[in-house]
Amino acid sequence: MLGCAPTDRIGADLAAMLALPPVPPQVGWRNSTRLARDHYVRLDSNDYSVHPGVIGRRIEVVADLDRVQVFCEGKTVAEHERVWAWHQTITDPEHREAANMLRRNRISALRPVTDSDQQVLVEQRRLSDYDAALGIDLGEGGLVS
Repeated sequence: MLGCAPTDRIGADLAAMLALPPVPPQVGWRNSTRLARDHYVRLDSNDYSVHPGVIGRRIEVVADLDRVQVFCEGKTVAEHERVWAWHQTITDPEHREAANMLRRNRISALRPVTDSDQQVLVEQRRLSDYDAALGIDLGEGGLVS
């Protein structure tokens, strides 16, 4: 019990209050993780794209009420408007194009040589050879007898 009206205490309360700090406090959500191969980070139930050039590297995800930002070694690698709907996938067109380019480069590096004199021919065995090796006898109808 105060023993007085709350309005009578306002002067004493104001005198006892400290000044606000010169820098506003940091608010929001912050997490550090490695960027997975799918180059998305999940916040609440939404997936936000990140530039695929930092796949496998440590990133820091910072979110507040309005924005989702992703940093890698102090550089911004993604920035999205925060979405409050559930189960959404938010993709920056630049991130999509970079992922497609990396994918094309990787696939072209893995393609086999198309020059016919450099190709190695591999014998292809008939399936009936495997059946014989395993002692399986398939009748004319294709059923095991």
